[in-house]
Amino acid sequence: MPRAAAAARVTPGARVQAAIDLLDAIVAAARDQGAAADTLIARYFAGRRYAGAKDRRAVRDLVYAAIRRAGERPESGRAAMLGLAADDPALAALFDGAGHAPQPIDPAEPIAPAGIAPAWLEEKLGAAIGAEALPALLERAPLDLRVNRLRGSRAEALADLPEAVPTPHSPDGLRLPEGFRIEATDTWRRGLVEVQDEGSQLLARACRAAPGMTVIDLCAGAGGKTLALAADMADTGRLIACDADARRLGRLAPRAKRAGAAIIERRLLDQGREEAALSDLRGAADLVLVDAPCSGTGTWRRNPEARWRLTPQRLQRLVALQARLFDLAALLVRPAGVLVYAVCSLLPEEGDGQVEGFLARHPGWRIEPDGLDAGLPVGTGRLLTPAKDRTDGFFVARLRAP
Repeated sequence: MPRAAAAARVTPGARVQAAIDLLDAIVAAARDQGAAADTLIARYFAGRRYAGAKDRRAVRDLVYAAIRRAGERPESGRAAMLGLAADDPALAALFDGAGHAPQPIDPAEPIAPAGIAPAWLEEKLGAAIGAEALPALLERAPLDLRVNRLRGSRAEALADLPEAVPTPHSPDGLRLPEGFRIEATDTWRRGLVEVQDEGSQLLARACRAAPGMTVIDLCAGAGGKTLALAADMADTGRLIACDADARRLGRLAPRAKRAGAAIIERRLLDQGREEAALSDLRGAADLVLVDAPCSGTGTWRRNPEARWRLTPQRLQRLVALQARLFDLAALLVRPAGVLVYAVCSLLPEEGDGQVEGFLARHPGWRIEPDGLDAGLPVGTGRLLTPAKDRTDGFFVARLRAP
């Protein structure tokens, strides 16, 4: 059958049923710590090539609207979609059972209630940043870029991308309209820009990395902040990117090549045995960045289903891991060197509470100014929030070794 004819069969009702099927998979993955929603959506459409771009976009929009609306993890994908339909009569009318559309609505069916987050978590966040700031955690995130100074200037990038505007706080930041296909541009292909939220750019700026330094990015992941540090170092010195996730760390090599960052050394760590793997760097680093694994409460604009994954028990495990990595980082910093601690979380126990605990365990260390003009001072550090700063949510603190 021709593609156009097959695509024509994807009716509005069938799109709703497709969204329900995807939501079932996303709910199950959130419960079982499975794949992220974006990954599941990509897999779903990889096997349904008859669905055109318009269909895929419509289904994706329905899925994410239902996810954002349901604070608690829903009973099912249908319950999540019924919650959306309860606010939209036109959507509810598509539950007619015709063709591939979902079956008619039974008034006794469970409907996912609306909310910001699971009740225990919403209470914590409201106390931390104020209830009025919570809705911004689920707004759609803008598309932010960092201009790579190893390849050129922000003025050059703006000339290449007339749709972009400078971000308010990062001198290397640009913001593009949602949905802009930046990876299809020559500007991206030649490494002049990198996709990176302005908040992440500001964390790298708080490090104040400089040419010739020895710098360790202890939890580098795929290396977004590592690349920013390489640019601040003018690609001179020594920059070690560490992580325990081989798949994520493996993504750094092609990114570094495109960015023109030649000084980056990658080091895969064995979780629980990091100190032995880093013994040659003990007391050697001018700067260590610990962007620690965390609850991700600051990233819900991009990953709204993440709030369905978090439990009090998982949060406790993350807090213990953060403290261990914080202590490990201290071993790597030279006398009078700098340690920058950060999390993409708005919860005090992952931010200010961690720094307070570290200072109690390590006499002689002191907090020093981070030099940022965004966010708000909070105890020992600074908090960036979607509501105030239009960035992802981050806590950052800069510490000086004795």
